[in-house]
Amino acid sequence: MPKQEGQKSKLLTLLRILEQKTDEEHLLNVPQLVQLLEQQGIFAERKSIYSDIDTLCALGYDIQLRRGRGGGYWRASRAFELSELKLLVDAVQSSKVISARTSNKLIHKLEALCSDYEATQLQRQVYVDGRPKTESHTLLYSIDALHSAISAGQMVRFGYKGGTRTVSPWQLAWENGCYYLIAYQDEKEPVGIRNYRVDRMSGVTVLDARRRGKAEFRQFDLPAYLRMHFNMYGGPERRVTLRCDADLEAAMRDRFGKTPLFVPEEDGTRFHFDVPVCVSPQFYGWVCGFGGKVEVTAPAEVRQGLREIAKKLAEMHQ
Repeated sequence: MPKQEGQKSKLLTLLRILEQKTDEEHLLNVPQLVQLLEQQGIFAERKSIYSDIDTLCALGYDIQLRRGRGGGYWRASRAFELSELKLLVDAVQSSKVISARTSNKLIHKLEALCSDYEATQLQRQVYVDGRPKTESHTLLYSIDALHSAISAGQMVRFGYKGGTRTVSPWQLAWENGCYYLIAYQDEKEPVGIRNYRVDRMSGVTVLDARRRGKAEFRQFDLPAYLRMHFNMYGGPERRVTLRCDADLEAAMRDRFGKTPLFVPEEDGTRFHFDVPVCVSPQFYGWVCGFGGKVEVTAPAEVRQGLREIAKKLAEMHQ
């Protein structure tokens, strides 16, 4: 690289060196900075480094100096703290809907936000119940297309479970480690609000047609919708009364939020409350998962459905 051309990029190269090669535990003194610049074909006098660092600080970059033996300069505060980057990496690594290839690409980009030494700490493998990650390599493009359609108020078409869906997208939700599109569909009965797993979509296309379902979504409450749908499965909506052991209060609050009124029983060992749910096999499985500590006391048809599920399971395991 010619000297004059190198001088034009010296400031940017110096900043890149400080970002990649320094942190609070790894400092570079002026002679080392001069040497690293020379390795990239940029020749600098030692006194010019001080002026360049002052310029970078004036531009808002936090570059600190530690004086004394073993001292030097380092890039201090950054857009993300190392602990924040670790949290983001763990979220990417543990997400089952982000493919392994996409995870690696995202983590590599996150590594660029810290020093080379700190980046080695971001190579973390998070164990997630032995679940395989999705093979979908188009998830990010699908999410981007859906966001665009929602923002523009247009319909979308996509492949789903061996067929094609044409729906009116309204919201995206994150539930049980998966992205879901919340949309209005009227291409077949029953017409209404439905949800679709985004990682199972293919060929998401934004259409010119204006989306429909404005009236249905005018009073739509997404948190309430998520609480009603167990594992995002649909079913007939019923107002169910649950009777629970007293030690499950925190678990019920986690599931249903602060809205339900918990009514303690006289002996203090149990409480009950009413809540709307979409009754499905997944709901019955959730109830059974508490091992008898949760009882459905009403309505009668939901109790009957639970008995039938229990009977079928008992017959299968005789």
